[in-house]
Amino acid sequence: IQISDNWPGYSLDLFTYPQHYYGDLEYVLIPHGIIVDRTERLAKDIMQDIGDNDIVVLCVLKGGYKFCADLVEHIKNLSRNSERFISMKVDFVRLKSYHNDQSMQDMQIIGGEDLSKLTGKVSFLCFLLILFFMFCKDIVGTGRTMKVLLNNIEKYKPKMIKVASLLVKRTSRPDGYRPDYYGFEIPDLFVVGYALDYNEHFRDLNHICVINDHGKAKYRV
Repeated sequence: IQISDNWPGYSLDLFTYPQHYYGDLEYVLIPHGIIVDRTERLAKDIMQDIGDNDIVVLCVLKGGYKFCADLVEHIKNLSRNSERFISMKVDFVRLKSYHNDQSMQDMQIIGGEDLSKLTGKVSFLCFLLILFFMFCKDIVGTGRTMKVLLNNIEKYKPKMIKVASLLVKRTSRPDGYRPDYYGFEIPDLFVVGYALDYNEHFRDLNHICVINDHGKAKYRV
């Protein structure tokens, strides 16, 4: 689903959201209900593609946890209501870059169990791509951050690797990274909510919203 650059969004008056964020948001870009419906569709597409393979879900924290939890729950529901049972294991990692080196080759993968257990399995990366825009702008440009992560996992030779993202920011660069599954392509905006944060605030906001200048100043560190 593509959200155009001139999309005005939804008025905040049409929705409920935490009172402590009153005055900090511009508008609702994607309401929570639409996120839920779109995630359910992604789960259906994934179920159709993986066949009878078991899944290892590798969730990249922090911003990926909400999308991961909802997506896994939808896949479980589809599995329970179908003739084939899909076994899933969920693990979590965080990515960290050295402060004194901008090279993505120096990215650390923190957490997760022994990745050698992925050998021969279907490894499904539940990855909230937009999370890393605040950490490394390159993630929506050349995709080098994702390539480093994938290269690290591919050396264990899993049977299949797929990448899912709820959001992809639209970029003018022709080499921008595209995951295998994504929910929404959005304009180049700083968005918060649905576990996306601004200096650790707004993770408790269910809708995906555009933060305003007041909100940025209020929570600036």
